[in-house]
Amino acid sequence: MSDYLFIRFFDEQGATSVDALGGKCASLVNLTGAGLPVPPGFAVTTAAYVSFVELTGLADEIDRLLEGLDVDDVAVVDDVSARIRAEFLDREIPAAIAAEFDRAYDALQARFSEEQPVAVRSSATAEDLPDASFAGQQDTYLWLRGKDTVAEHVRRCWASLYTSRAIVYRLANDIPDEGLSMAVAVQKMVDAKTAGVAMTIDPSNGDRSTIVIDAAWGLGESVVSGTVTPDNLHVDKVLLTISEEQIGAKHIEMVPDADSQGVVEREVEAERRGIRCLNDDEVKAVAAIAKRAEKHFGSPQDIEWAIDRTLPDGENLLLLQSRPETVWSNKQADRTPTTTGFGISSITQSLMTQIGR
Repeated sequence: MSDYLFIRFFDEQGATSVDALGGKCASLVNLTGAGLPVPPGFAVTTAAYVSFVELTGLADEIDRLLEGLDVDDVAVVDDVSARIRAEFLDREIPAAIAAEFDRAYDALQARFSEEQPVAVRSSATAEDLPDASFAGQQDTYLWLRGKDTVAEHVRRCWASLYTSRAIVYRLANDIPDEGLSMAVAVQKMVDAKTAGVAMTIDPSNGDRSTIVIDAAWGLGESVVSGTVTPDNLHVDKVLLTISEEQIGAKHIEMVPDADSQGVVEREVEAERRGIRCLNDDEVKAVAAIAKRAEKHFGSPQDIEWAIDRTLPDGENLLLLQSRPETVWSNKQADRTPTTTGFGISSITQSLMTQIGR
């Protein structure tokens, strides 16, 4: 039994709950438990968020600031948003939460021979809501080092629940703040030479016999955000052979930068732009891990994956996230296949629709 009240390690045994972990962290716990290659990490659970806003009085202050707010008054909404988010960063974390976070961070780093950078990703509890990305759960901070820096970005994830867009979205759709919460994933950073997304269904026509992969050089955020035109590969789900491919321009990549101790955007040299960024074995491996995620969850999945340049072949493919595919489910009333033209591929367009980017 865990001796943490506010922390859940991904490899900790026990039941998972979206209410406690948010959708992203619950998925990571499930995938780790299924033996899939997930980078180690832990969730700062929703109990930490709730305790923080209640014990510091911030919950009452938020209610006061939001009372009677006119969603059409952009300037006032922006001011209220800024004031609430500043409070998240300024108020003192209760000692019990801070102590558990420190202990968990040290325990995670103790698994490695030297301190590793981590990613901090928000994990909201409302991921089944339409356009739920407005709730803030898509906030991601990469390549963070140091306990204090990581703790600050956990706060920033919490604060993202109160961006102007999130406030307006909830008020306009009569979504109450009561029960609103967020977990946060703290996870070993992957030094990705190649990364991307994959769907175990063709998002353009609902074909479940096809896995569609989008891949680009560097970290996968450039694919998820649509800032690059990735390689787009259609893979037969049974044979794991490529049936169709389109090589993207892949003009930039996101890579770690030692000087800034963060991530920078770098131009990709011409000779790498024109070639596929996955070899045949890597394509099969990505397709196979997507199939495993689909089998585990029992429904079509939309995964994020990366190939770590520091790990040996055969051990370097890592699964970063798996969520149920929802785009095609929302298109059941219109089964007419669509084309996306040039530029962003169908899977990236679908993913961006799904997460609200």
